[in-house]
Amino acid sequence: MSEKFQGYLYLSLAMIMVGSTVIASKLIASGLPPFVATALRFAVAFPLFLALMHLTRTPWPKLERREWLILLLQAGAGSVGYTTLLIAGLRYSSATDAGVVIGTLPVVSAAIAILLLGERPSRSTLIAIGLAAAGVLTIVLRPGEGTSHSALGITLVFGAVVCEGLFILINKRIRTPIAPLALSTIMAGMGVGVAIVPALFEVPSMQGVAEQSLAAVLYYALVPTVAGFILWYAGSARVSGTEASVFTALAPVSAVLLAFVLLGEPVSINQLAGIGCVLVAVLSLAMPHLRSKTAGQAQI
Repeated sequence: MSEKFQGYLYLSLAMIMVGSTVIASKLIASGLPPFVATALRFAVAFPLFLALMHLTRTPWPKLERREWLILLLQAGAGSVGYTTLLIAGLRYSSATDAGVVIGTLPVVSAAIAILLLGERPSRSTLIAIGLAAAGVLTIVLRPGEGTSHSALGITLVFGAVVCEGLFILINKRIRTPIAPLALSTIMAGMGVGVAIVPALFEVPSMQGVAEQSLAAVLYYALVPTVAGFILWYAGSARVSGTEASVFTALAPVSAVLLAFVLLGEPVSINQLAGIGCVLVAVLSLAMPHLRSKTAGQAQI
């Protein structure tokens, strides 16, 4: 398996986990304030990351002050910003709607990669991004549906998308190599530090905590946070930022399907067609590497 194909696999798994955060956040929103939930998420994940670093003997990076500031910005805008805005938005909108809005992530991430990182995407990558965007538009354009959509909820979720786009790509600005596990640990630790102060202001307004909300926070901390962070950074280290942005299209696919299976929310023909476009976009990047691997095995 080539390095790039491994990256594609890791990114796919990471984005499926990101999609599942929509379901977890919907459950969290019914029983916990957003900053309290975010602080709990990273408080659970941080010691697990520290234990993994100890077990694997992963060294701490030696970074410049500028690079520490970039990481702090990444943690504040991405780790904390994404979680709090998504939970807040899901108080007003459905998980399916949130999954649809998260589908704009490939376009947002690609724009950040091109504008901030100065990357020049290849023609095939642009085609894949176009397919992913077409899939998102197919999901968004749902004619004939009489359901109402919360403008506030959708705006908050889109704000989470912008934060996630910064989170997954701004790391490319750091010149010093950082092991994925070390970077994940730093993000979790900084996430606790950034979220804890506003969380303390939310505590007095809490009126009981639902067990399903706490269970959802625990899932969020263990699966999308711990496993998802490691997979994403391991994958993005093997591909360009623009290529990585295409795989963010898997997040809405995962969110819409999980909303249907776990929450019983309906999935329309338009949404299924959009999911098909997204999968074709991802496969269009992976197939050349699969073909080269097959050809190499045939020669052996």
